[in-house]
Amino acid sequence: MKNRAAYFGVFTALALIFSYVEMLIPIQFGIPGIKLGLANLLIVIMLYKCGAKEALLLSVVRIVLAGFIFGNMFSIIYSLAGGVLSLAVMTVLKNRGSFSVTGVSIAGGVFHNIGQLFIAMVVVETFKVGYYLPVLLIAGVITGALIGLISGEVLKRLKNMTLM
Repeated sequence: MKNRAAYFGVFTALALIFSYVEMLIPIQFGIPGIKLGLANLLIVIMLYKCGAKEALLLSVVRIVLAGFIFGNMFSIIYSLAGGVLSLAVMTVLKNRGSFSVTGVSIAGGVFHNIGQLFIAMVVVETFKVGYYLPVLLIAGVITGALIGLISGEVLKRLKNMTLM
């Protein structure tokens, strides 16, 4: 039991560090909501090594803490919507067994953006923000592929290691 708490603490700390590092990267895509999603690397690893419940807990804890430390209530709401939808889709695809880690991560990146866009439509009370969808889908595929490739490599190296 002690190991579970220790590993979860390490994963949470790493996710917060990755969130902070991502803020420092001076990449501006010109469209709100597009980020690299570095912290999602840890969510994907947690999903594969420990399961959906642990990944969900890590995702929610990271989003709430990062939102309070680096963002605001809107960033928490947008991130929770994207994170929960993304994790739900990734869990279903992982459990099907017919998708690679990269494929699961790409779906996660795409659905994270869809979840955030849905909340944006609710907040601004118009579907016009839906015009961002094609760009957000492309961004989700690219960032999801990058995170998926890195996650796959990390998982290969952690293959014989039990985390929780």
